[in-house]
Amino acid sequence: MTDALGPRIGVLAAQRLVQLGVIDIQDGLTETEFADVEQHFGFEFSDDHRAFLAAGLPIWTAGHDDHPDQAGWGWPNWRDHESETLQQQVNWPVDSIHRHIAEGHWPTGWGRRPKTQELVKAKTQSLLAEVPRLIPVYAHRYLPAGAGTSGQPVLSVHSLNDIIVYGADLEVYMIQEFHETEVTVPFWRDCL
Repeated sequence: MTDALGPRIGVLAAQRLVQLGVIDIQDGLTETEFADVEQHFGFEFSDDHRAFLAAGLPIWTAGHDDHPDQAGWGWPNWRDHESETLQQQVNWPVDSIHRHIAEGHWPTGWGRRPKTQELVKAKTQSLLAEVPRLIPVYAHRYLPAGAGTSGQPVLSVHSLNDIIVYGADLEVYMIQEFHETEVTVPFWRDCL
């Protein structure tokens, strides 16, 4: 989706985080910082993602980033774009596809799987070059890249066959991911 509402979605998403009161947020990224990150990684943030990060750079979430059972990357620190951890988080969607294809999987929408590993690698590289890159929002949650775009769903990417929608857009995602819903169902609430 491309429209003038893109920056508004990002600002509303940032406001939702502030309202939740459980996220530490630094000053937003500057235009110089955006340019450095986009040049370093070779992508452009979507309009809503850019507005979100310009409003404030989330760095830590109480109850999510400090829980010993929560293994993940947390918020990407775009100010430390030389970090190996950030590089792994940025590369995760494509790396997970390469891993699954090396294990013999092949996306049905890509036609017939080539017969040799060399041709498989070449076709995979070619096809991935045509799709929008996914940019980390939080942990394994990603938004498609692309200046002039907005309102795309936030995707949770764990592997080629484990990709789900985590929010219809960035604002909805912030509510769904970080708002703690009170469970009142007897017994089951104690199992959470």
